[in-house]
Amino acid sequence: MAEASFALDLNQFSCPICLDLLKDPVTTNCGHSYCMSCIKSCWDKEDHPGVYSCPQCRQTFTPKPVLGRNTILAEVVEKLKKTGLQAATPADNYAGPGDVECDFCTGRKRKAAKSCLGCLASYCKTHLQPHYESPAFKKHKLTDATGHLQDKVCSHHDRPLEVYCRTDQQCICYPCMMDEHRGHDTVSAAARRTEIQKQMGETQREFQQRIQMREKELQELREAVGSFTVTGEGNSNGMFHLFHPLYICFPDYPDRWETNGWRGKAPNRPKTPAHMELHG
Repeated sequence: MAEASFALDLNQFSCPICLDLLKDPVTTNCGHSYCMSCIKSCWDKEDHPGVYSCPQCRQTFTPKPVLGRNTILAEVVEKLKKTGLQAATPADNYAGPGDVECDFCTGRKRKAAKSCLGCLASYCKTHLQPHYESPAFKKHKLTDATGHLQDKVCSHHDRPLEVYCRTDQQCICYPCMMDEHRGHDTVSAAARRTEIQKQMGETQREFQQRIQMREKELQELREAVGSFTVTGEGNSNGMFHLFHPLYICFPDYPDRWETNGWRGKAPNRPKTPAHMELHG
């Protein structure tokens, strides 16, 4: 039991970037710890040279901080390794075919839990935490994990497509609404999605009602046919009047009388123009 409770604390000794146990751990001025190689690689990819930030809380540092090995943390991690306890990730947490991968994971990618329209990136549950905890990500819009983030962002303004323009029948961003779509009939994308879902529901109900009506009519026709027993000329002529519309549409229908199992002589019927044309 003690081992299980201790295992729950292993995440405290895992690097937030690679998610493995810390290797050569270093601690930034804001208090977050990383593998030496992970944080250096992250800072080498910074978009703004000379300005460095913590990947977790986004606190910025200028100039680049001097990173020293956290010896106490390193000793703790070494003891964890010797005990054989590893911060293992369940196999179902890793991304497989068809899954959206976490853009922040290094090595084997984990499944993304959410995608950020502000960062244009997807994050697993661990790497997503800064979006919930840091004020720097407060205005970022999170959506269900998707691999087509560019389709949800305006190509002109790099802003989320959160508005639907009824006039031009397309999704736009707020700057577009205030610029080239000014004065157009617009609603939020969420409202438009609700409208479409309602319309689809109504259409589906109409089709179901039509199907049920046709099934009912077919059943009634089957019952009507089953109530007749054709035994002779009189009954067969009566069937002719009952199914007169069939003679109009299919002039050769009586010729199939015997083929379809009806007993007795085929009914007399007038020769329609169509029948005369086919049979003379």
